[in-house]
Amino acid sequence: MELMQNGALDMVKSNAAELEAFDPIYSAFNLPYLFRDKAHFHTVQSNEIGREILESTRDKGFVGVTYYDAGARSFYAKKPIKTPADLKGLKIRVQPSPSAIAMVEALGGNPTPLAYGELYTALQQGVVDAAENNIPSFSLSRHSEVAKYYSFDEHTMVPDVLVISTASLDKLTSEQQAALMKAASDSSELMKKLWAESEATEKAKAEKMNVTFVEANKIEFLRAVEPMYAKIEEENPELAEMIDRIKAVE
Repeated sequence: MELMQNGALDMVKSNAAELEAFDPIYSAFNLPYLFRDKAHFHTVQSNEIGREILESTRDKGFVGVTYYDAGARSFYAKKPIKTPADLKGLKIRVQPSPSAIAMVEALGGNPTPLAYGELYTALQQGVVDAAENNIPSFSLSRHSEVAKYYSFDEHTMVPDVLVISTASLDKLTSEQQAALMKAASDSSELMKKLWAESEATEKAKAEKMNVTFVEANKIEFLRAVEPMYAKIEEENPELAEMIDRIKAVE
């Protein structure tokens, strides 16, 4: 992201958790159980709310081009996580996102921001007790070797985001910009298909490595994070309004 802002790169694929540091409006994608299901999630991305969020960082020197599916994030550990009580006191690796940290605190865990590349060793050595991510990341990173329980609590659906520097975008003609946006939209649709295939493939691989997939009690998780929304209502009216708009999307 810094290289792009400095002009060394034109485009970067990031994700909504990292982009929250550039504009708080991206935190809408990092809030637990805000989206009813995947259809709701994709509808929000493709309508005016999704475009508004992509445009929100123009004054920071870049804009979002499109969203890419990155599945639902769930907890994994060396023991089953079926309710928030199972997270109590555990050190849980999180992305450096204020929303992710607040969520783990609400669930009773101890959030531990940690670089993704350090996570395998941290899990192996007990520096952290658990982490959270989608199934392909869990499998492809080989975390399935050191954390044998993956619990389907599906607390967030955090999209990847393709962004372009405004300097690079402004060099393009209007026709070229339209072609870029069309290509990005097409690639986003293809990614939904590719993601579903990857998820199925990597789940099967993890099962062969004796990973147990656990169904979590989502109702209990949902209740546990309700105070997060009450706090947003009090402290961040702009984000609270965005949340209400997202919830109203049919």
